[in-house]
Amino acid sequence: MNSNGFGFHFGNDDNDDERRDNQNPFGGFGSGGLGDMLNQFGQMLSGMGSSMNSPEGAGPVNYALAERIARQQIGKIDPVREQDTKAVADSVRLAELWLDDATILPTSDATVETWNAEDYLSKTMPMWKRLVTPVAEHMNEAQLESLPEEARQMMGPMLQMMNQMSGMNFGMQLGNALGDLAAQSLTASDFGLPVAPNGTIAVLPKHVAQISQDLNVGSQDVLVYICTREAARQRLFKHVPWLVERLVSSVEEYAVGLVIDTSHIEEATRSLNLESGDPAAIQEAMSQLQNMDLSPKISSRNAGAVTRLETLLALVEGWVEFVVTKAMGERIPTTNALNEAWRRRRATGGSAEQAFAKVVGIEFAAPKVAEAMELWRRVDQAVGQQRRDAVWDHPDFLPAAGDLDKPAQFIDGLLDDGEVDGFDPIAEINRLEEMLKEQDEDKKDEDDKDGEN
Repeated sequence: MNSNGFGFHFGNDDNDDERRDNQNPFGGFGSGGLGDMLNQFGQMLSGMGSSMNSPEGAGPVNYALAERIARQQIGKIDPVREQDTKAVADSVRLAELWLDDATILPTSDATVETWNAEDYLSKTMPMWKRLVTPVAEHMNEAQLESLPEEARQMMGPMLQMMNQMSGMNFGMQLGNALGDLAAQSLTASDFGLPVAPNGTIAVLPKHVAQISQDLNVGSQDVLVYICTREAARQRLFKHVPWLVERLVSSVEEYAVGLVIDTSHIEEATRSLNLESGDPAAIQEAMSQLQNMDLSPKISSRNAGAVTRLETLLALVEGWVEFVVTKAMGERIPTTNALNEAWRRRRATGGSAEQAFAKVVGIEFAAPKVAEAMELWRRVDQAVGQQRRDAVWDHPDFLPAAGDLDKPAQFIDGLLDDGEVDGFDPIAEINRLEEMLKEQDEDKKDEDDKDGEN
């Protein structure tokens, strides 16, 4: 394993591009096309057993196959030790006390669990399915739409088989990606992705112990730090009820707009003059084809959904890092070193955009977590802790993507709101709703009286 502090195995080496292709769950839509898919079909069938025909094997992703491959990749896992369970519970209890001083969001009252890699795989799979399925469904549709009409008609009788092949291909790639992720995740929501069951704070103590060995920091400090980050995330997920659905809906919106562009492939093949019939020209054309990038260009008509996803993940992780630093900074001197190790982890592959690219199949830029943390720090300094956390009351109150680089205007807006004596936007909305409700009741009473007369 290529580890560096909190670093992930998704590191950089000479085979990085090849690994990326192998782990991308939608890598099957690469340059190979239909021919390679047919050639791989026999290999897919070999040894798949009941994974093919089980209910979990149906649909756009063969999840039974994905889970089987992931478990094979994880290998034999020791059960969680009782002393680790106690250490995690004690660390979370301490973290919650410290977080009370750093945020107005109360404790999540979540169940504290200690997981191993198998637990991570089985308990996060439902949310991974929610994230992966819409992308796979619309990827299949976009793939079919990108074919010429004649090809679509020819594929008609084979469509069911092609869908099964596609689901198996997705399952194989997804299984490899999830197996890698399950073997290295430190908590249930490492990157601001709410993949754990609702109301669960989950930590993988064996993985935390492994990365502790690479840091010049006491193992207890590392465990408390990891638990504090996870507890802070769960406060957001619990008390900002729209947050989880907004993250998921951004993925779904992106998926709905998926488009596969093969025009550059058609243009390249036309320029090769394959219709000439000249063996020498055809041989030269085949040589040129080997050096061409014939991968379809995958994009989305709803590209704004990716920007919203980037921004939201940055705001979540930036807020978490700020309140954790505020909660721990004066209590544990190694907090700054741990923050730096966490940033290295993001930079070397342990990050939301890497997880989405490898597991979900969405490529996006690295969320600007450092900029988001600085924004929250400046907001806290300008308007205080209560007003800072009230920004999470409604998605429309949150900073936009441009505010991460230039937060002054956003902060000025908060200061202007604060100048209005006693102005509370949420309270105003509640008062308006109550007034409308009373008006409706008065009208109903008047209608009832008219009916009696």
